[in-house]
Amino acid sequence: MQIYKFNHVLKTVLWGGDKLTEFEHLPSTDEPIGESWELSAVPGLESVVKGGEDDGLTLTELLQRHGAALVGEEVYQHYGDHFPLLIKFIDAKRDLSIQVHPDDALAQRRHGSLGKTEMWYIIQADEGSKILTGFKRPMSPEEYERRIADGTILDVINVTESKPGDVFFIPAGQVHAIGAGNLLAEIQQSSDITYRVYDYNRLDANGKPRELHTEQAREALNYNVVNSRVDYEPAPIPGITSLVRCPKFEVQRIDFNDGFTLSLPQPHSFVAMMCLEGATTLHVADMEPVSLRQGETVLVPAVVNKVEMTGSAQLLTATI
Repeated sequence: MQIYKFNHVLKTVLWGGDKLTEFEHLPSTDEPIGESWELSAVPGLESVVKGGEDDGLTLTELLQRHGAALVGEEVYQHYGDHFPLLIKFIDAKRDLSIQVHPDDALAQRRHGSLGKTEMWYIIQADEGSKILTGFKRPMSPEEYERRIADGTILDVINVTESKPGDVFFIPAGQVHAIGAGNLLAEIQQSSDITYRVYDYNRLDANGKPRELHTEQAREALNYNVVNSRVDYEPAPIPGITSLVRCPKFEVQRIDFNDGFTLSLPQPHSFVAMMCLEGATTLHVADMEPVSLRQGETVLVPAVVNKVEMTGSAQLLTATI
């Protein structure tokens, strides 16, 4: 086994921009890139291993080959050959639609899928950039439908100015949207189910209004007030800062200026590492060293219990 790198899965969308090409050191393009899927087992959009003995395998094929050694015994017992997370970088040059995701029970009943709880870490934010999350006050399904019909749904959604380092936790059922000007990391359950609630009356590439999912969203929405912004106390440098811990995933930030040793208790899950800035080389016993720089993501197998990191970097880590 090894520390795994994967090819980027880039998505061109009407609200995308050009920040990801610079952030991820990609060739420039005139296409509006909105998402770079870093770790994905979503059918048709799977990550593919880049380099090493498992070169060319999809993430699902990799999991089928290595099983619990890759993801951890408890994770494998719970999820089997389904990788449980979807990890992305997102560039919103324009506002994303107002949307909601179903929880596990509803997603399983309707789509045979996991639900979608997610978190965002703001990497860059233009002046005045905003995040929209949750209702300002308790709502009812009837008021929701009325406000969709008369175009006033934005009047009852919380709006927060965003800045680098902000963290937002979005449980399934919470109405939300990424505002224009945000470059962020997204860690979520492995699900691509989205119910679009409101889209500013925009037209798609064919000049038609984009589809709304008013009825599907009605049952999925949490109509109570839920705070999404996460307050956290940064750890000293070098150190590990806990950002989000929930039943679906745990996310931490690691900051270091002259190397760092990450110890991983056994048994544990895999560790996905996203480099937000700087560069490092990862050293694991009996494995080839792997470089990791800004805009790259690696998957550290569950069999690893210690990672020695050189250089200076800021990383996000995601585990189950």
